[in-house]
Amino acid sequence: MDVTKTTYSTIARLRTEFLRENNIQFVLDKCYRYDWADAYAFRIDGRLVGYGAVWGKEKREDRDAIFEFYLEEDDRALAEPFFRAFCHASQASYVECQSNDRSLYPMFERFTENVETDAILFADHHETHFQIENTALLPRQQPNPDDCHYVLASQGEEIGEGGFMLNYNFPYADIYYNIHEAHRRKGFGSFFVQELKKEIYALGRVPAARCNTSNVISKATLSKAGMVVCGLRLSADLRRQPEE
Repeated sequence: MDVTKTTYSTIARLRTEFLRENNIQFVLDKCYRYDWADAYAFRIDGRLVGYGAVWGKEKREDRDAIFEFYLEEDDRALAEPFFRAFCHASQASYVECQSNDRSLYPMFERFTENVETDAILFADHHETHFQIENTALLPRQQPNPDDCHYVLASQGEEIGEGGFMLNYNFPYADIYYNIHEAHRRKGFGSFFVQELKKEIYALGRVPAARCNTSNVISKATLSKAGMVVCGLRLSADLRRQPEE
């Protein structure tokens, strides 16, 4: 067994398999695009069998948090030894994980402590048909090509803004929105999310979203707009001696 730092091109094929198997929006996928991550190759007798990745939990340059771990199916009996070796090679102190990540989550449960829930993850479940008279999305040009930004206008007044980000693993698009204080609790939030979902599907993408665990209103809004909780985004301390 060997675990060594490597280039993204070395592990690109395995990352494709990782994303295909999990079939989820992977929140930290963009780390590679922006060079925020270091990759490690896992080999047995020189044969590439898996990989892992780290980034910075607080500062991106620190590379102190494991966020990705994957082994090919025939070698998964060695998951725990490889994870221990990865921890040693990377000198990571933390793990960040989605609970719907079938590759890393078992290691997260086995080798971490002081777990915190950072966000609730949502996937689209069903179509809704809300109608609010004289209310519509208006597109706004953004300098960032990954940001499809809109305002929500009602009776000629802009009452909210939001959109979706495209810098996640295809085909997912990440929804964000905000309704101005004076117009909350009137159904505009769910209508906004509903209409953003339509725009996303028109682009051949799939809607996804997340919110803070304490944001009860946002959770209710997303649920009312046809989205369901599909996982949690978690972070924790890596045990100092994971080999035990």
